[in-house]
Amino acid sequence: MIVNLALGVATMALCLALQLALLTRALLYYAKHQSELDRASFLTTMTVLSGVMFLLMFGNLGQVAIWAILFQSLGEFNEYRVAFYHSAVNFSTLGYGDIVMSEQRKLLGPIQAINGVLMVGMSTAAFMTTLRDAIKHNTHGWAAKHAPHIQNLVDDDK
Repeated sequence: MIVNLALGVATMALCLALQLALLTRALLYYAKHQSELDRASFLTTMTVLSGVMFLLMFGNLGQVAIWAILFQSLGEFNEYRVAFYHSAVNFSTLGYGDIVMSEQRKLLGPIQAINGVLMVGMSTAAFMTTLRDAIKHNTHGWAAKHAPHIQNLVDDDK
């Protein structure tokens, strides 16, 4: 049990490093394109936000890959694609149960699920922050023209 906890915590730390690297990259990408949003069209705004979303998604998929490498290196799976699938199911907390690790390594599943909840939560928070900011900055573009009530949702005074 101690070995699994140590492996899980070490893997979580590695995943956090990757998450922070790609989260920083996503926010820098957004900051670089933020000036385009004031009078941006819906398509331009979607393009910028899609860039943020994809960077965050790749961070999460990278973490799934890290866990899959751990599972395969521990001998839990013979094929990487099976390890990756199992890892994705754990990370997303779906927990299908169609593939189960050995009794010796079962504890790694819930540890990965906790990691997934935390990291997907970070991605969600970062994405919602950029979405809120994009709407707030779009004072003369599509948001202002087509949905004035959106401004009330992102107004700091409320």
